[in-house]
Amino acid sequence: MATQQSKNEEFRKLHIAGDPLVIYNVWDPGSAKAAIAAGVKAIATSSWAVAEANGFSDGEQTPIDLAIENLRRIVNSTELPVTADLESGYGATPGDVATTIELAINAGAIGCNLEDSFPSDGSLREIADQAARIAGARQAADKQGLAFFINARTDVFFTAPSSEHNIAMLAEVLKRAEAYKKAGADGLFVPGLIDLTLIKKLTEASPLPVNILIGDLSPSISSLAGSGVARVSYGGAPYAELMTTFKDSVRSAMSKRSA
Repeated sequence: MATQQSKNEEFRKLHIAGDPLVIYNVWDPGSAKAAIAAGVKAIATSSWAVAEANGFSDGEQTPIDLAIENLRRIVNSTELPVTADLESGYGATPGDVATTIELAINAGAIGCNLEDSFPSDGSLREIADQAARIAGARQAADKQGLAFFINARTDVFFTAPSSEHNIAMLAEVLKRAEAYKKAGADGLFVPGLIDLTLIKKLTEASPLPVNILIGDLSPSISSLAGSGVARVSYGGAPYAELMTTFKDSVRSAMSKRSA
């Protein structure tokens, strides 16, 4: 049986610029098992999907105890590495983030996403503030002797529509990437960015392997690979698509009943 540390080491090796790890995000043990049967190499949760599946809204509205217990059940359903979407870390202080990381590690996770926006309104934290939160997460993991993979998510490109994305925003992302790496981050997650030219410039300058979110308007995975991306994620889309299919099936069944 693989250990938590060996799973962590395996997960790190999957981040290859030009041959990205594909993450099809899950929300419970059942969706994790389906993803595993389809051949994924690692499991990652989507906080939005977990929230929706349990009757909550995203933005740390899912009680932390429920989120961690759900994570534990997912970990127990597979021998693959599992990384958790912990949103902004559930708390106002670096100490709060450290506590959340300890809970995730104790549940069996080998990594997490930590975002740099406030869950209440989506506004960006100051760089120093977020760096301190990442440092708190790293210290918590170090105390438990695990090289926990901290995927630092920056929401800079969520602050403006894609038509307004520019080099100045990219410069802000790179500034944050440098600070987050120094604080102990292992990866850089940049959702909202879909411009292939900017993505290529990002991967060329980033001190951390780059993770891009796949959406309807995103470049293809092969194009992202050619631009040096090391990881791609589907976020909440798999859950949303499944619920659309489910609703269509229910609607079809109800129409047959009344026919």
